[in-house]
Order: sequence, then structure tokens, then C-alpha cells
Amino acid sequence: MKRGNKGVFVLMLAAVITVWFASPAVSQDKPADNMDILLEKIRADKKLLVAANMELTEGEAKAFWPVYDKFQDELFLVRARTARAIKDFSDSYKDMGNEKARALLEESMTIESLNLKLRQAYLPKFRKALPEKKVARYYQIENKIQATLNYELAKEIPLVQ
Repeated sequence: MKRGNKGVFVLMLAAVITVWFASPAVSQDKPADNMDILLEKIRADKKLLVAANMELTEGEAKAFWPVYDKFQDELFLVRARTARAIKDFSDSYKDMGNEKARALLEESMTIESLNLKLRQAYLPKFRKALPEKKVARYYQIENKIQATLNYELAKEIPLVQ
């Protein structure tokens, strides 16, 4: 994976996730504001990053991209849930009680479980579209993006006080 493209993409994605849900005005103002445009750009940039690293034949591409698009739509929902959890944490971390800490931890575990279930659910679909080595490559790309995103978010999220 090309480092320059990946780094820019992940930083933009991390910024969007934190800003999108950290600022209620952003998500409630207008349906087609600058944040929506930025989200679409990030999705397009990610698709370009994946395309550049998958080396798909024409036939593979025809089978892969529809599955990819559906997977990304569902993955976006999980990431949106993550962003809501981050916002919920940021709203309460300074004076968090035990019950809130428990609820946030449970939500975090649920999100991790949903992420794994989603990846497992799409594995047979990707296997139907691509040879096994390319499926493995795609999952590696997703893993690298997610790991980098997690790292960037972890740097910004303070420990519970």
C-alpha cells in the first residue's frame, strides 16, 4: 500500500469521524453540507486506494466492486456507531460514573463484535468474486486502514478519569 495515500486518507477519515459526531451542528444543519462532500471524497479516495492495491482483472473488478460498495455501506454504519460512542464518551469522560463507563465499554464491545460479524458475513461474497489470494489482500488493506484509524483515534481519546 502506498504510504502517502494511505496516511492522508486515514487522517482525513479520523478527522471526519471525530468532527462529524463531536459537533452536533454539523450533522443537523443541512443535508448536503461540506461534511457530506468530505465524506464522499473520503469514500472515493479509499476506493482509489483499494483499486491501486488490488490489481484486479476486468472480470474480477466487475464482480468485486458491487460487493465492495455494499460492504462499505454497512461498514460506514458500524463506523458511524463508533463515532457516536466517541461523542458520547467525549460528552461525559470528565465526570463519568461507573454506570456510564459500563455502558460505554459494552457499546465498544458490541461495535467490535459487529465489525467482526460484518467481515465474516462478507467473506463468502468476496470469495465468490475473487481468488483467495486477492480476498486475503483486500482484507489486509481493510485491516491496515482500520489499524491506522484506530491508532489515530486512540491518540486523541483521553483515558477515563
